[in-house]
Amino acid sequence: MEPPVDILIDGLPATPADLAHQALVNYGAYTSFRVEAGAVRGLDLHLARLEQAAVELFGDSPGEDELRRLMALAVGGRDACWLRVSLFSPEIGHRAPSFVGRPRVMTVVSPAPPPLATSARVMSLPYEREAPHLKHLATLGLIHARRAARAAGFDDALFVDRNGCVSEGALWNIGFVQGDRIVWPQASMLAGVAQTLIQRGLAREGLVSERRPVALSDVAAFDGAFLCNSATPVCPITAVDAVVFQPDAAILTRIAQAWTAQPPQILG
Repeated sequence: MEPPVDILIDGLPATPADLAHQALVNYGAYTSFRVEAGAVRGLDLHLARLEQAAVELFGDSPGEDELRRLMALAVGGRDACWLRVSLFSPEIGHRAPSFVGRPRVMTVVSPAPPPLATSARVMSLPYEREAPHLKHLATLGLIHARRAARAAGFDDALFVDRNGCVSEGALWNIGFVQGDRIVWPQASMLAGVAQTLIQRGLAREGLVSERRPVALSDVAAFDGAFLCNSATPVCPITAVDAVVFQPDAAILTRIAQAWTAQPPQILG
């Protein structure tokens, strides 16, 4: 059973018409994150993501102050929860795509989900998301890929682009470990909030970071790999296809500390 949720549209209870449009037209973008004591790690990054998506997809944005107000209103007095913030417009549909203006804001509050996994074996699949720099609502390809990976006996899917380079996971970013260096794939992909927070804290943990193309054929040359997203800051990847990694608990701890060192930012 799905956990209970509280859905607001521009701060008011969602109507059947609002939800019907969301069900029938998947044009929009979103971000989602854990809220703890009214604060969020990487809130500035989530807000920037929404601002970029609003301007690119709709031509206008609610603005940071309004987004913060609606987020705080949605969370209310909850001490901890999961918040998803989506942008959509009932003026945009399959037959009427041309509307330009401020999108509406849907907030969905639910219990925080558990991490994706404690370890993961992933299968590479050729796939490139539409507008990969956006966290948009078109998720058929992601779910289809995850189903294929599960059917093949893996835990999740790792995407490879047309050039044979690793990009991102179905719901996460991937980092490779090479000594004291973290290598992030350079490809068309979504810049994850957890990934950026880890990058911000690596230096204080004595680790360096770089971003460069990673061919699928190069994966075996790394010492290890991990996945990260807002629900799962660090999770060891134990296999990519037939390449097996032995997780290094010490370096995974340092990577996790790079994430936790980034202080939560108050919503209101």
